[in-house]
Amino acid sequence: MAKPERPARGATIVDVAARAGVSSMTVSRVINGRAGVSAQARAVVEEAIKALAYTPNVAARSLVTSSELRIGVIYSNPSAAFMSEFLTGVFEEASACSARLVLLKGEGGRAPSAAALEDWIESGISGVLLAPPLGEAPDVLRVLRARGCVMAAVGAYQSPDTICVRIDDRAAAYQMTGLLLDMGHRRLGFILGNPDQAASAERMAGFYAAVRERGGVEVQVAQGDFTYMSGLAAAEQLLGAASPPTAIFASNDDMAAAVVSVAHRRHLDVPAELTVVGFDDTTAAQTLWPPLTTVHQPVRDLAAEALNLLVAQIAAGARRSRVPRERILEHRIVQRQSIGAPSSSST
Repeated sequence: MAKPERPARGATIVDVAARAGVSSMTVSRVINGRAGVSAQARAVVEEAIKALAYTPNVAARSLVTSSELRIGVIYSNPSAAFMSEFLTGVFEEASACSARLVLLKGEGGRAPSAAALEDWIESGISGVLLAPPLGEAPDVLRVLRARGCVMAAVGAYQSPDTICVRIDDRAAAYQMTGLLLDMGHRRLGFILGNPDQAASAERMAGFYAAVRERGGVEVQVAQGDFTYMSGLAAAEQLLGAASPPTAIFASNDDMAAAVVSVAHRRHLDVPAELTVVGFDDTTAAQTLWPPLTTVHQPVRDLAAEALNLLVAQIAAGARRSRVPRERILEHRIVQRQSIGAPSSSST
């Protein structure tokens, strides 16, 4: 009899979803016996669970036999679309591993104060999940480390005491920039993200790596901070130049949506006169007109995997070295109607 295909680190809900070709949310629904899953999808998920020898809830159930598993989630991301995807992934995985969530939100896009963090930790937290950009917020990490909190972060880069789950931002930006260059664009605009986040620097590095390979490319850069308002200012700067770009790559979808808005206000046709691409593939990218070509990062799966590894680390106790410290999930380029070759009048 064939042995189950067990990943070396032990299968997770994300592994099951990838093998079955469904979302982590669908896997969670099957695990918990919920409605909303077709018989065919349920059969595929159950086969993937069997093939990978995935045992849901083992770590969490071993914990809840003696005490309640309380996972603290801290967030302050200004992108409502991103946070909707993030929290959906967190809620689904929390249900799958029988964890209670205790949320703490930083107001106005800022990190929670030290006093708020201390009070929140005192309420009783088994571990902490950090939404971007808080996985790289020094003041937040200082408090959590001082209190010995077990931590996992989405979108953050390698840290000795935090589990980090992300995509390869540099490779994703490189691929997107290559797509623009392949379509014939040689005047490119790039809108940077929050300068305090490593992902912003990685996306910029990927952009410049692709540009340097081709040569003969005119680059204009504007600073943003991942908010729609910063995208408006950056778009005005780029499109107001004497020789404006024929394509603008914004470091997230919120800023890309702002570019499209400014283009419409300036009576520029997207994509006939201006190509616009983004990053994240949030609902904003799909509902915008024209729909946005963007980098898809699986935000729900990133959140679910981070929570899954956090629970495993809590359960491991002194044997925490056995839990992966970093996990990189796959991204992909999603092409929609916001992209086209540069017009003959603009080249």
